[in-house]
Amino acid sequence: MKPLDPTGLKRLHREWRHRTERRLAPILDSVQSPYNVGSILRTAAAYRVEHVWLAGATAPPHSAGVRKTALGTARYLTFTTLERAADAVVAARENGLHVVGLELTDDARPVHELSLPDAVCLVVGNEDHGLSAAALRACDDVAYLPQLGKVDSLNVAIAASIALYEARRQEWEQSP
Repeated sequence: MKPLDPTGLKRLHREWRHRTERRLAPILDSVQSPYNVGSILRTAAAYRVEHVWLAGATAPPHSAGVRKTALGTARYLTFTTLERAADAVVAARENGLHVVGLELTDDARPVHELSLPDAVCLVVGNEDHGLSAAALRACDDVAYLPQLGKVDSLNVAIAASIALYEARRQEWEQSP
């Protein structure tokens, strides 16, 4: 067994791109750490998201920390910056996306148990406070990531990455 060469990598990723048609987008609701934003953007580019909404106090893509962590992948993404995350939820819905907030609430469902539609927008919130109350109320569904250890929450960039992957995994599971 040996690592793939550049041609092998292109072939591998091309196969997955051909199996990927669903629309996927995130909203970042006051994700303040530039390193978290950069990590989310890098994952978003890797999973071919359609658009990224940056809301509230989210670190901008041009900031040094975001650029350092995103490693240039922000150039593959389009952005809209809005003052309020609830407005981003409205904009995503107007663009035909079903909006799912990632938050620990009493009515949230495990993200893997949601049957995600062909056009979905995942909303992640602030590192300390989670989603803003207005954004949470505006979401169509609320989901969480089940955890088994003694820690009750994940870093927002990790949570966003897992949820973006889950959205794609559901699509790939249904494709031939």
